[in-house]
Amino acid sequence: MKFSYVNPTLIQFGQEQIASLTDLIAKDQKVLVVYGGGSIKKNGVYDQVAAALEGFDWVEFSGVGANPTIEVLDQAVKICKEQGIDFVLGVGGGSVIDGVKYIAASAVYDGEGWDIPTGKHTITSALPIGAILTLPATGSESNQNSVVSKEATKQKLPFASPEVLPKFAIMDPDVMKTLPQRQLVNGLVDAWVHTCEQYLTFPETALVQEGYAEALLRTLKTLGDNFENQDDAWRANLMWAANQALNGLIGSGVSQDWATHMIGHELTAAYGVDHARSLAIVQPSLLRNQFAVKKAKLEQMGKNVFGLEQSDDLAEKTILAIEAFYHSLDVATQLTEHGDDKAAAIDNIIGKLEAHGMLALGENQAITLKESREILEQAVA
Repeated sequence: MKFSYVNPTLIQFGQEQIASLTDLIAKDQKVLVVYGGGSIKKNGVYDQVAAALEGFDWVEFSGVGANPTIEVLDQAVKICKEQGIDFVLGVGGGSVIDGVKYIAASAVYDGEGWDIPTGKHTITSALPIGAILTLPATGSESNQNSVVSKEATKQKLPFASPEVLPKFAIMDPDVMKTLPQRQLVNGLVDAWVHTCEQYLTFPETALVQEGYAEALLRTLKTLGDNFENQDDAWRANLMWAANQALNGLIGSGVSQDWATHMIGHELTAAYGVDHARSLAIVQPSLLRNQFAVKKAKLEQMGKNVFGLEQSDDLAEKTILAIEAFYHSLDVATQLTEHGDDKAAAIDNIIGKLEAHGMLALGENQAITLKESREILEQAVA
């Protein structure tokens, strides 16, 4: 183990914490409040934010959708530059918070914002940002990661920088009460795969990270098994587990995979599949493709997460258990959104992976375009 870890995001967790916003932003800062399609005006969150910002100089920007596009986000960047915005507040799920990170970095950059995810521009500064989380899933509220899309070219690319780590994250589980069940399922699946990407590689000597990842997976499995019995504790545990799955801790000093995400991003960009559901489509096929190198870790997961007995086929039973978990939540493990032309769909996705330089994925950089094609052969119905 050798790593550097810091997470300076202040987390205000629990019911009625949105009111604490008043004390988290300096009164002399002009604030841009960014949110999505307007559900926060129906569930009371907007009113709580407005009450907390009483006396502040603030403006709002709405319309940031799932898989946020720069075509929309650049409109908010323009507001930041023209109106002298000092602080950007994201009120929403991972898509809104990812979008806010792009806005904050682009607002202090003179070039094209798309230069950031393509790597042409390295972020050296950004406007300070805060997050009020309304949908637990990505952990974006307290990490340096973001994923944005370009509608014109059907591209979806990630970027990361410590400059866009939120200064604070307000996490009130009560906001989940009005969420559609599909979004809660997505959040659970997303957090599950985030944990797997930092765990399902090969056995490590980092006992804390290993054990914590397994605790998170057991927690998420329990929440999935009790999906019909949502109470305050259920919501709080999902919100906290999703945060802990990707705040950098369980990935410190261990090998990470992320191939499922890179391939999944292309499914979302090309066919509009929900992000979490793209991961469920890719992951089982990827695990089978990489079975030889992941066998030991799959056996460990089978025993320590699913409680399976040792057997010669334990690793395969673990993959089946993962699939069964997704199916219990009515989440598909094969792509059906592509129409009827499987071959064309696979060629399309492989072409995108190649164009985006995704030529050597996984913890061993062993998933070349050949392996990605084999994975898709199984993952596309």
